[in-house]
Amino acid sequence: MSAQQQIADAIASSDVVLFMKGTPQFPQCGFSGQVVQILDYLGVPYAGVNVLASDEMRNGIKEFSNWPTIPQLYVKGEFIGGCDIVREMFQAGELQSHLKQAGVAVKQPAA
Repeated sequence: MSAQQQIADAIASSDVVLFMKGTPQFPQCGFSGQVVQILDYLGVPYAGVNVLASDEMRNGIKEFSNWPTIPQLYVKGEFIGGCDIVREMFQAGELQSHLKQAGVAVKQPAA
């Protein structure tokens, strides 16, 4: 199976997919770790795909999205962005709104 097909299958099989360096339990770069922290804080269920597992996957995701950096976040098949975009959207409350509109459950912070 090609890397492109593996990427398409991963995106199709989960509502929220994070292509990252390392795993959600053990991120291997600071940017991937930041996105994991945001998703964990929001209580969003997501699949993590370790692009360090193969060169084909690491290069394939960049080609797939036409985006040069990792991590990359997808919600319901839509490419959202990398760490800076996800962080800015989170801080502005836009990420939470986008997830809710897409039908993804978001844990409400304690008031």
